[in-house]
Amino acid sequence: QGQLVESGGGLVQPGGSLSLSCAASGRIVSINDMGWYRQTPGKERELVAAITRGGSTNYADSVKGRFTISRDNAKNTVYLQMNNLKPEDTAVYYCNAAIFLLGSPIVLRNTWGQGTQVTVSS
Repeated sequence: QGQLVESGGGLVQPGGSLSLSCAASGRIVSINDMGWYRQTPGKERELVAAITRGGSTNYADSVKGRFTISRDNAKNTVYLQMNNLKPEDTAVYYCNAAIFLLGSPIVLRNTWGQGTQVTVSS
């Protein structure tokens, strides 16, 4: 069973920066796309940024130019560098990954992390 664990959330002032990490574990054969989503009460979970195994990236318009997604395939880890944070960025941020796991013989799991809280406030 593949798992994702996020870290790096916290409280930051508007205009500040925060860096999130998400590490995958399990009997991993490979990881395809990875991404960061966020969700606030009363809203649907939305895509923030995504990155392919080869490093191609996509961003939500709301974070374009402020956030940077990256990954380290050797560490099975994806990162989200968040700069110039705004109060509207406050949300629970979830890591997502399509993980190929050693199974019968190989299984694909669309896996979610438990979420990490990011709060942008003075």
